[in-house]
Amino acid sequence: MKAIFIAYNQAFNMELADALETIDCKGFTMWNEITGRGSETGEPHLGNHAWPTLNNAMLTVLDDAKVDAAMEILDSKNKEYPQLGLRAFVFNIEKAL
Repeated sequence: MKAIFIAYNQAFNMELADALETIDCKGFTMWNEITGRGSETGEPHLGNHAWPTLNNAMLTVLDDAKVDAAMEILDSKNKEYPQLGLRAFVFNIEKAL
């Protein structure tokens, strides 16, 4: 099993959840209204008067066979909406209950 951690502009919240559901990836944990800044060209999303935008983050755990499809969907959304500021990272899951 693998986990995918996804950080993105909060405006695209349901867009990403719906996109992942197309590959039968329904389960996730979400953090709302988090702050951060991209490492290369990203604008700060700090939730203050100077940088009012905020991010959300999502963690989903799925079978190895679905990882490539999930990453392709996320990459497609990131290219479709450059302002999304999406970043996704895949981790191995050693054990799960």
